[in-house]
Amino acid sequence: MTDQVAEKSDFLRMYMSSHPQTLIAYAKWFGSVKEEISSVGLKTINSKSMTLVCDLKKGENKTVNINFKPPLADYEAVKPRLLEMKALAQEGLGMIKVPRVTTFKFPLLDSTVPLVVVVLYWYFAPINSSVFSVPAVAMRTYASDTFVDYLFYALVLAHGGESLYAMGLCWKYRTPFTVGVLYILSTFIFGYPAWRTLEDHVRDLRIDSVMKIQ
Repeated sequence: MTDQVAEKSDFLRMYMSSHPQTLIAYAKWFGSVKEEISSVGLKTINSKSMTLVCDLKKGENKTVNINFKPPLADYEAVKPRLLEMKALAQEGLGMIKVPRVTTFKFPLLDSTVPLVVVVLYWYFAPINSSVFSVPAVAMRTYASDTFVDYLFYALVLAHGGESLYAMGLCWKYRTPFTVGVLYILSTFIFGYPAWRTLEDHVRDLRIDSVMKIQ
């Protein structure tokens, strides 16, 4: 399979040459260049990484390689990723403020949610002759009560840890109290999809902010 990003590297080098401050920010933040920089050029770029050549003010050159994590899926992923990296670098260098999340977005639910529903139903469903309990009774014929308990406690423990992570994100991005509570509670209920939705929202805010000042 051909690397779409590498195929467009000549154009990307030419395009990025008109954004020297962005390249310097990349080199300082992601390349950990501590020396004073006169200029930076984009030497190579592909779906996995980009290589920058830095001209230092003391008269030396320094080459740094910056990996894309995760790798770029295709050429269309280049612009949003570079914009996000620009915002991250400028935030890290104190050039711009960290974005503030002021709205709640309902999680984009994925294949993990049905598993959560099954575990909760399996644990809380009453064991009696009602129609609602029939699947639970059938499921418990294949697993002991202890296994069901362990499964439920593991879910609570995992989602509890993820909720703490979501709380940290809410603190970092200065959410209003109600918005923060919604993200934390949705993470405790749904797990990964909830805090991932918050991270995606932050990424979109970063991209919007840098596009406004380009």
